[in-house]
Amino acid sequence: MEEFISQIFTQYAYSPFLVYGAICVFMLMSAFGLPIPEEVVLVSAGLIGHMALNPDDYPPPYEGAQSVNVYVLATVAFFAVMGADFLIYHIGKMLGPRLFHTKWFQKMVSPENLDRVQRWMRKYGYWTVLLFRFTPGVRFPGHLTCGAMGLSPWKFIAVDAFAAGFSVPTQVLLVSFYGEYILKYFKQFKIFFFTALGIAFVLFIIHKILKKRSAERLALENVVRADEGEASEEVVAETQSKNRAL
Repeated sequence: MEEFISQIFTQYAYSPFLVYGAICVFMLMSAFGLPIPEEVVLVSAGLIGHMALNPDDYPPPYEGAQSVNVYVLATVAFFAVMGADFLIYHIGKMLGPRLFHTKWFQKMVSPENLDRVQRWMRKYGYWTVLLFRFTPGVRFPGHLTCGAMGLSPWKFIAVDAFAAGFSVPTQVLLVSFYGEYILKYFKQFKIFFFTALGIAFVLFIIHKILKKRSAERLALENVVRADEGEASEEVVAETQSKNRAL
C-alpha cells in the first residue's frame, strides 16, 4: 500500500499546474458537501509537496521536470478554500431564507445539522464562521446559512480568512516538510485506521436502519391516530343523530 501511494503521488509531484487545478476543483466539490473531505485534499497536497522537496527519494520522470512549489501549493490551497467558501455563502445570500425550504437543501442538509447551525448563528453571530471552519459536516450548511441569514460579506470573509489562514497553509506545509513520518508510520497505523473506518461504517449503517425504522413507526402511529380520530368522529356523529331522533 505504501509503495502504491508513493507511486501515485510521485507522478503528480512533477505536474504542478495539474495539481494546482485539481486542488481548486476538489475544494469546490468539498464545499458543496460532496464526500471529499477538505482535510484529505490538504494532506494529499502536502504529500505531493513532500515528494517534490525530496527528488533523491522520489526522482522526477525525466531530467529537468518542473516540480510543485510547496509555497505556491499552500497559497493555492488557501485561495481555493476561500473561493469555495465564499461561493457557498453567496448562493445562500442570493436565495435568502427560502433556501431552507427547497428540496435540494433539505436533501443535502439534515434537519439536525440545520438546527445546530441556526442555534450557533443566533448565539455566536459572525464568530460562528470559526466553528464552521473547524467542524466537518456543518461547513456546507453553515456557510449557506451565513448568507441566507444576512451575515455581512466582509465579516464572513474576514473571519473565514483568519480561520483558513491559520489552518490551511499550516497543514500543507507541515505535511510537505515532515511527510516522511506519515509515510514511515502509515504501515503501522493503517490496521487501526481501516479497523476504525470499518467500525464507523457499521455504526453508520445501524444508525440509518434505526432512523428508518423509527420514521416508519412514527408514520404508522400517525396513521393509527388518524384512524382512531375518524372513528371517534363517526361515533360522535352517530350519537348526535340518535339524540336528535329522540
